Amino acid sequence: MNKFRLALIAAVFTLTTSTAALAQAPLKIGYTSVEYVLSQMPESKQIESDLKAYSSQLEAQLKSKYADYQAKAEAYTKAQSTMTEVVRADKEKELTGLQNSIQEFQRSADQSLQQKQQTLLKPALDKLQKTIDAVAEENGYTYVLNSDGASPVLLHGPKDGDISDLVLKKMGVTPGAAAAAPKVTTPAAAPAAAPAATKTKTKSKK
Repeated sequence: MNKFRLALIAAVFTLTTSTAALAQAPLKIGYTSVEYVLSQMPESKQIESDLKAYSSQLEAQLKSKYADYQAKAEAYTKAQSTMTEVVRADKEKELTGLQNSIQEFQRSADQSLQQKQQTLLKPALDKLQKTIDAVAEENGYTYVLNSDGASPVLLHGPKDGDISDLVLKKMGVTPGAAAAAPKVTTPAAAPAAAPAATKTKTKSKK
């Protein structure tokens, strides 16, 4: 029983000590908008320019593929009535292959553009993270939350908790009007495919 009481007293003492420690070092939470800070960083314009150029290249390739398909589809439509069954089947197979190739390129281009964005953003995000760590340490913030997103982590907070401008000043950037952060511009989808070629049976000569 004595041992139990001693253990209980020790637990209460530990809890009291921990509470007192928390009281001496109050929790300080700050928040920032990563999109806002990125939009203000000098790197932002270059990232946006590089992404736009990369997207334009992919879009040009996609348009070239579709133009090739469209030209062959129109040629097939005009000449299908004079084609033999074998030739017609071969042309239809070719057109189907081109359609599949266009769809696959579109999917691949979207993924490639996402990867390009991540590659371009990484140095800026690493710099931002280091600066946030430094600002948090200098100003006594225990936690820093990101207020961006469709379902933001932060639902409410006082204005003096926003450290976005502190982070920008730490990087030597003068805070200005918020602008959109670099975003991925996906290649334009290929125009609607030409109507599927209809098979017309030719009467065999007897």
